[in-house]
Amino acid sequence: MAIDQKRLRRYEARARIAKALAHPTRLLILDELRHRERCVCELTDLAGADQSTVSKHLAILKQAGIVEDRKQGVQTFYCIKVCCLEGFWQCIEGVLKENLRAQRAAIGR
Repeated sequence: MAIDQKRLRRYEARARIAKALAHPTRLLILDELRHRERCVCELTDLAGADQSTVSKHLAILKQAGIVEDRKQGVQTFYCIKVCCLEGFWQCIEGVLKENLRAQRAAIGR
């Protein structure tokens, strides 16, 4: 039985969000934005990347609906738009812990 179009669109939308999260620099940016709003210049320093690269990462996160921005003079500040990321981080950490436990168990055999 083929998947219906509505479900398919939902999976495609989920994949776009997952893809936006699937980069170490974007995860670092989100982790920093957890604490407070940041300007691009601060995120550039934290990420150790040039402003153009950080801006591209932020654009991907914004397009996915994960962050939002506000302009203040010539600076642009970013903050997290959704409040559900804490659960996401907990899920990821749970998977990492389980993988480590499984690896240790395999070594101990």
